Amino acid sequence: MSRITHRLFGRPKPEKSAELTRPIRMSTPGITPTPLARPSEPPQLFAGCAQSIGLQRNHNEDGLFVLTSTLVSNQSAAPFGLYIVADGMGGHRHGEVASGAAVRVMASYVIRRLFTPLVASNADAHIEFIQEVMRQGVQDAHKVILKEAPGGGTTLTAVLVLGDQLTFAHVGDSRAYTVSAKGELQALTNDHSLVRRLEELGQITSEEAAIHPQRNVLYRALGQGEPFDPDVSTSQIPENGYLLLCSDGLWGVIPEETILRLIQSAPTPEQACQGMVDAANSAGGPDNITAILVRMPVQPA
Repeated sequence: MSRITHRLFGRPKPEKSAELTRPIRMSTPGITPTPLARPSEPPQLFAGCAQSIGLQRNHNEDGLFVLTSTLVSNQSAAPFGLYIVADGMGGHRHGEVASGAAVRVMASYVIRRLFTPLVASNADAHIEFIQEVMRQGVQDAHKVILKEAPGGGTTLTAVLVLGDQLTFAHVGDSRAYTVSAKGELQALTNDHSLVRRLEELGQITSEEAAIHPQRNVLYRALGQGEPFDPDVSTSQIPENGYLLLCSDGLWGVIPEETILRLIQSAPTPEQACQGMVDAANSAGGPDNITAILVRMPVQPA
């Protein structure tokens, strides 16, 4: 079992973090990012979210969770954020029940195992086994879905930000991205989809993947199939950058260049999320749309 600890701002750096799983980087020349505010004391996260049923669905199967807080104790500051997106699988019974259960169980497990002990003790306490907590939260959500929504299924992408590290747990084809201060969009997660697997094997091109008739077929999802391990990884937060979580109703409809432009040009995370949702609806809104955007703590120049 790996032992993961967090570092509060101003303390020694942790061991080298794991490499990102899908190093796709993208920038938009000519776009001037909205200036970040001056560094705040204490360092803190700013989050916004937006959601839409879309234009072609009659009910919403997306779920989301946003928790942002800051603990200051003994001259140390510990920004804490938990962000979750779940997309109930269309065509399966109780998709909306499955996504709701996934968000509820994952959030309550992480809060109980990590957030409550952090608040109850002090900001110098090391929270051990963060990756294991995230992994077990996904497994518990999977078990609840099997019981509460048999035949239902959902994706789940959860990101925990603690101090200057982020840890994600991921199943399905919802996504998490980081945006650097230089305007580089980088995917943290890999899609657990049939089309993505064919693309990785070189059997189809990215252009063919975008229009493939089975592009929404998943080979890994909560509530479906045999037991599995979620993708779990830890890395440094993007300094002066952003974290984006979204369902495929966003990333599958508007290009990543447009997503990046909307993030860079919006004055607040909330307005950026609403702009992304509006853009997906303007492009036809074929699915439910969910976006969570978190601005990382602003560091001194």
